[in-house]
Amino acid sequence: MIDSARQIENLMYTYAERIDAGNLEGVADLFAHGRIVASPDAPVETVVAGRDEVLGMYQGSTRLYPCGTPRTKHVTTNAIIDVDDDAGTAAARSYYTVFQQLDDFPLQPIITGRYHDTFHLIDGQWWFDQRTMLVDQLGDLSRHLLFELKL
Repeated sequence: MIDSARQIENLMYTYAERIDAGNLEGVADLFAHGRIVASPDAPVETVVAGRDEVLGMYQGSTRLYPCGTPRTKHVTTNAIIDVDDDAGTAAARSYYTVFQQLDDFPLQPIITGRYHDTFHLIDGQWWFDQRTMLVDQLGDLSRHLLFELKL
C-alpha cells in the first residue's frame, strides 16, 4: 500500500503522461472533482471546473498532430507535497518544463512554470481539487497552443 503523498505524486505525473499522449479525455477525467485556474488572481469567469469544462479547454487550446499527440514532454519536478490525511486534503507545489520537437522544429523547452495544486480524498481516492498554472518563462508555443499566450 502506498502512502497518500506518493498517490498524489502519481496523480501529478499521470496528468503529464496523459497530456503528452494526446489523451485529453483522460486529462479531463483527472478533474472530474476539480478545477483549473490560470493564475491566483484569475477572475471567476476564467476558471474551468469539472470534467466537461476541462475537456473543452484542452480541446480548444492544444494542437494535436496526425500521430494524435501534441509532440510534447511535460516534465514535472521539485514536488513538495503536504498531506493532511485526517482532513482528506493535500497541497503541492512543483515545477514544470514542457519540451517539444517536430520534424521542422528542433527539440526545445517551450514553457516553464509552477503548479500550485490542491487535492481532496473522495471515497478513498485522491483527486485534483484545484490546479493553478503559473507561467515563468515562455518560448515558442506556436506549435503547441491554438492561441497566443503572453506573460
